[in-house]
Amino acid sequence: MFRNKDDTVSEVLKKRGISRRDFFKIATITTAMLGLEYTQVGHVVAQMETKTRVPVIWLHFQDCTGCSEAITRSYNPSLINLLLNDISLDYHETLMAAAGHQAEAAKQSIMETYAGNYVLVVEGSVPTGFGMTSIGGRAAEDILREAADGAMAIVSVGNCAAFGGIPAAEPNPTNAHGVWDLITDKPIINVPGCPPIPEVMTGTIAHILLLGALPELDRLNRPKMFYAQTVHDRCIRRGFYDAGLFADSFGDDGYKAGYCLYKLGCKGPTTYNACPSIKWNGGTSWPVEAGHPCLGCSEPKFWDNAGFYQGQSAVINAPSLAAAAGAAAVGVAAGAAIAAANAANKRRAEDATPSQVPSSTEGDES
Repeated sequence: MFRNKDDTVSEVLKKRGISRRDFFKIATITTAMLGLEYTQVGHVVAQMETKTRVPVIWLHFQDCTGCSEAITRSYNPSLINLLLNDISLDYHETLMAAAGHQAEAAKQSIMETYAGNYVLVVEGSVPTGFGMTSIGGRAAEDILREAADGAMAIVSVGNCAAFGGIPAAEPNPTNAHGVWDLITDKPIINVPGCPPIPEVMTGTIAHILLLGALPELDRLNRPKMFYAQTVHDRCIRRGFYDAGLFADSFGDDGYKAGYCLYKLGCKGPTTYNACPSIKWNGGTSWPVEAGHPCLGCSEPKFWDNAGFYQGQSAVINAPSLAAAAGAAAVGVAAGAAIAAANAANKRRAEDATPSQVPSSTEGDES
């Protein structure tokens, strides 16, 4: 199918044989995924009928390509089509057919032709140590700054691009940084996770494409429509937490009964993400539902803050009197012991932030 860069989203869909009725269905689903009210469907339709496809440059630095692997498995058809078909993904080292000089020429052409009008997506942390990374004879930071200069917005996908991730773990031999530590004069959206939920990545990019604006962000520049609540807030095991019922080891009776995984290292109380609501693999499941503690992979410095199987996350509230009365004595005792460590653990979670937080979002406690 021939696709012109000047085609609007609706024109692209029409060329693909999408009927007007199905077009409205896609717009309605997209509105819901963007966290907008149903009354905004008309606005989304108008944007899809008038907005041309936005060029996207996707850069890789210190990464495992897990974020790219994840986004190819997005199970929402409308959003994955917006990403791979309806925006113009002009540069992606893993997915593009071109290589070498041809690939670099394509990137250079987009940066010059669409200066100020393309979206830059970054995957992987940026090494700033001397001689640590050289691509075509150029340092990674130089490549980033060149592409960022003409971008209308930057989307940092994955914990590595957002906060440094695993490459920045102590002792950080490459002096790795997240993008917002280095670029301070551009709108930046952090979409952390290891990897992020596919629909969170496509939804964030679709928001910029369809609405022409950044989504509302929290103090770590994460989209509130996906990162406004902790994993703990909507956890399937939350009732057991409130009752003071915890699994003590993998495979014990409490674990088999579906008890809270806090004592097995779950970081849900201090981790902001949409895992319990959107889940993975088309809404099939997510780690805690499958029996594994949350690792806190959408938070800064999650690799260094605590052992994955140590109960280090902060307790949001002590068990209620009603819940405690119905809980087993050992569960209540465990809940009381956990509550005693709350203050120190909460400070640790709050201190785990990047070195630079934009002043416009200071004071946002979400």
